This record gives sequence, structure tokens and C-alpha cells, in this order.
Amino acid sequence: MGRGLAFYSVRAYLSGMSEHLEYFEKIEEAANFIRSKVNITGSLGMVLGSGLGGFAEGLDNVTSIAYGDIPSFPVSSVSGHAGKLVVGSIGGEEVVVMQGRVHYYEGYSMKEVTFPVRVLAHLGIKTLLLTNAAGTVNEGFKPGDVMVISDHLNLTGDNPLMGPNDDRLGVRFPDMSEIYDREIGKTMQKVAGDTGFELCEGIYAGLSGPSYETPAEIRMLRVLGADAVGMSTVAEAIVAKHGGLRVFGLSVITNYAAGMSSTPLDHQEVKDTGEMVKERLTSFLKSLIAELA
Repeated sequence: MGRGLAFYSVRAYLSGMSEHLEYFEKIEEAANFIRSKVNITGSLGMVLGSGLGGFAEGLDNVTSIAYGDIPSFPVSSVSGHAGKLVVGSIGGEEVVVMQGRVHYYEGYSMKEVTFPVRVLAHLGIKTLLLTNAAGTVNEGFKPGDVMVISDHLNLTGDNPLMGPNDDRLGVRFPDMSEIYDREIGKTMQKVAGDTGFELCEGIYAGLSGPSYETPAEIRMLRVLGADAVGMSTVAEAIVAKHGGLRVFGLSVITNYAAGMSSTPLDHQEVKDTGEMVKERLTSFLKSLIAELA
């Protein structure tokens, strides 16, 4: 029995290593395909969440590639996610933008969810902005607010780094004590002050979804210290940090969480609020990108 279990463990480990080798090759294949379509010279990447894809419409000199055309790239099934990789410029600075993302609740594995971030890193991206639509847990926040993510709670029940580690992608045990770059956080607050753009700051709780949280769960999240809640971002942030990228994040507060309002939760509200803040958020991001350049 003992030798049988040992053989199974070795076989499982070797199988896992084989999958990692294939995973790295898929990353290279996807990156090479993108390079064949567009010459990427910038080092800033962005992931646009639900209802926020409109930012990409304001870019200049755009090259757009559908996710479905990129080898091994996962394709979103969620309304409000265009599913395009957009390379363009804003204020003269090049950015590589993911116009929409896939989610764990769609049935993808964590490695599939974070595959695009791996590809961005392979393309030479050094700094990554993660945006999302989130419900407020903090009673001092309201729909339409924009929150700088200072930290997160991974409550998805999974971690994208599980399994054998590929040292080409990052170290086995990456430090997560400062997952969201504090210096960029200070820069965001400075730009906000200079431009009159109001920012709040807080901790983002990432859950698996797709069901919205119950009022009891929201009370629990408040006790844990969360300020906003959503169904994305944390896995991408972990993988980006694992890959050595500087990470910063913004949550657009699109609704009150369960139990904080008599209005039923609805994904249409998420998209509507994203549309409402699009113009002022785009203006802020343009100023921020110029400051970071």
C-alpha cells in the first residue's frame, strides 16, 4: 500500500510538471502570436473589469485582437466584457489593455483565469493596473465612488500558484506583504488631488461567485476588514506579483452590497454605473499614466 501511494505521488508530481511545461509553452505561443500582430514597446498593462471596457475606446493608434484569436486565451461569457486585447496610446504613452476578463465562476481554472496576466508579463509588461466593479461593504462608500485597492482578502477557496512551481514564472513562495504597490498608490492620490478626482481607499474581498453574497456574509466581510467585494482581481494580483510585476488596483463601486439597500442586486446596475463613471475615470487614468511614464 505504501509503495502504491508513493508511486501514485511520483506519477502525480511528474504529471503536474508536464502540465507546467505545456503551460509555459502556451504562454510563449500566445505572446508570439500577439507580437506577430503588433509591435509592443510599452511596459504598462491594464485589465478592465465589468462595465469599464469603454476606457479602451478612448485610445489612439489602436490594434485590437479578439481573445478567441489568441492561442489558448480564455474567452469571457459575461455581459460587459468585450473580450479583446487592445494595444494603443493615451497621452502619447503606449498601454496594453485587456478589455474584459474571464472569471473563476465561469468554470475556468485559476491557471486559465490568470493565463492572460502571464502572457502580459511575457510581452514585457512591468506594471499592471487591475480594475474591477465592486459592491461596497463600507457604509461610508457609495455607488460611483472609485477605491484604490490597498490590500485584498482571497476568499475564493483557491490559489493560482497551487501545484508544482515553474521557476521561470516566479519563486515558489512569493512575498505578498505589499501586493499593491504603495508608491503607485501615493501617485494615484497625488494625481487625484491635482485633478480634483475623488478617491477612497480600502481592502477588496475576492469571492468566487457567481451568486451575490448574503447579508450575513457581508456582515462577516465587514468584521474581517473588507471595504468592497467582488468576484475577480485577487488571482490576477497574486500571479502578477509572482511574476515580478508592480501591481496597483482600482475598484469602481457600482452598488451597495446585500443588506445595505432595499434594491435587489442586478448586474445591469454594475454596467450602468461603469458607464456613468467612464468619462471622469478615463480623464483620471490619462493623467495617472502621464505621471507614471
